[in-house]
Amino acid sequence: MSRVRVQRSGLLTTVQDLGRTGHQHEGVPVGGAMDRAALRLANLLVGNAEGEAALEVTLHGPVLELEGDVLLSITGADLSASLDDRPLALDRAVHAPAGARLTFGRPVTGCRAYLAFAGGIAVPPALGSRATYVRAGLGGLGGRALAPGDLLPLGEPTEWSHRLAASIPLRRTAPWGPAPRQLARTGEDIEVRALPGAHFGALAPESKAALLADAGNPHSAAGWFVVTGESDRMGYRLDGPSLALAQALELVSEPVAFGTVQLPPGGKPIVLMADRQTTGGYPRVLEAIGVDLTLLAQAAPGTRVRFRETSLEEAQRLYLARAQRRSRLALAISLQLH
Repeated sequence: MSRVRVQRSGLLTTVQDLGRTGHQHEGVPVGGAMDRAALRLANLLVGNAEGEAALEVTLHGPVLELEGDVLLSITGADLSASLDDRPLALDRAVHAPAGARLTFGRPVTGCRAYLAFAGGIAVPPALGSRATYVRAGLGGLGGRALAPGDLLPLGEPTEWSHRLAASIPLRRTAPWGPAPRQLARTGEDIEVRALPGAHFGALAPESKAALLADAGNPHSAAGWFVVTGESDRMGYRLDGPSLALAQALELVSEPVAFGTVQLPPGGKPIVLMADRQTTGGYPRVLEAIGVDLTLLAQAAPGTRVRFRETSLEEAQRLYLARAQRRSRLALAISLQLH
């Protein structure tokens, strides 16, 4: 079994997969990767199942040493990754030799990179998932972020992974990968499409106009919000126009989702993220659509965010289109091996 040795841990590097489902009724969050599209892509490129465990690397990455030859890929944010001091291409499979040293430098675009290894990271599953939920010390490597001296076991690569590795010489990069991507640079403004939430209608009229831009009105007065330094994997606190309800609401706690925008009494919205709680009692004023959760996951503190209204039909169309692009990429890679 190959292993990866952690020499330096980085700011926050955790083992993540697609999360643990089926336990929200017990109060256990789904968790998992913040940028699920990037995790799926990283696994696809090395021949893994899309939900295999990989590393989520936040802003300032770790220093890792490979203890065996391994096929790897990095997707998501560009954090200036290098293999033995040679820059690594994003969104490509790389055949790395035993003893190679993987490092990260300054953030260039985005906030979170995903590092997948053929065979996945084989830490023991907890409640059906290897995802790390730090607040509860659950999953991953002891329920915590990586630390210097840790050893990450890798699983047995699939037959597809073996064939991919055999087609790429050591220290070389696969010539194939997805189409050029669009990812906001760190600090750039992002626009997130959203649906009105269950309590959007309870907002005061001026707060509705400040929160959500009309898709058909490019000159909408909707305001910009800034991701604050108090944000984390549980939720993003936004600073910007102060929002208010037309009249007070008395609510019981209700289920919330990844991308739910809540409005606490202070008037500053919170976007719930991967490690969100299972229920919430604040008004739910927006629901960010699935394909734009990638933009939110890649938004570092200081990023400006604006919300624009879309339809459920459009959200579903965009989600299916992304899944189809991923399927076409998988087919294209398989054709390279024939």
